[in-house]
Amino acid sequence: MTTADTTAVHTRTDEQLGTFSLRPVDPLTDAELLHRWVTHPKSAFYLLQDATLPDVEREFMSIAASPYHDAFLGFHNGEPAFLMERYDPRHVELAGLYPHQPGDTGMHFLCAPTEQPVHGFTRAVITTVMAMLFADPDTHRVVVEPDVRNTAVHALNEAVGFRVDSTLTKPEKEALLSFCTREQFRTATGVTPA
Repeated sequence: MTTADTTAVHTRTDEQLGTFSLRPVDPLTDAELLHRWVTHPKSAFYLLQDATLPDVEREFMSIAASPYHDAFLGFHNGEPAFLMERYDPRHVELAGLYPHQPGDTGMHFLCAPTEQPVHGFTRAVITTVMAMLFADPDTHRVVVEPDVRNTAVHALNEAVGFRVDSTLTKPEKEALLSFCTREQFRTATGVTPA
């Protein structure tokens, strides 16, 4: 069973919603939970709709073994609630597709599908994710490439400081290449990463 533990690598308290924390994904013990999340109809843009449980285990074992990609399970008040992937866009997802700058860090995130949405929750999650990424002094700019059809995430990205650069054609989707600097994040959210 997936549980919170003492291996949290980042914790943030949201004034309205409480405590958010992240720890590295354990590909084997977290796979069943992640499989439920990524194959849910509300997670279509995560592109793992048809994945089997062994597919999800392999995907996250591959991420764990990569020097350029890692995954984190996010918790809200101690309960598993979201997933975040961090990657080096020079080597993963965007290799050769845009003019990389030193300090660029790529990111994906997914909130656990729920039938009882909490107002402001997804924004609190992306704010926590961005705060974690910018807590690393080597991260100067966060890069995302969401599907052009994913209008909900475009609005969230803009709310935390992302600016659209261009549209990219990737094998799996048409993507909106967007960037957010540390200063854009701070200006948009008022959050100063620790």
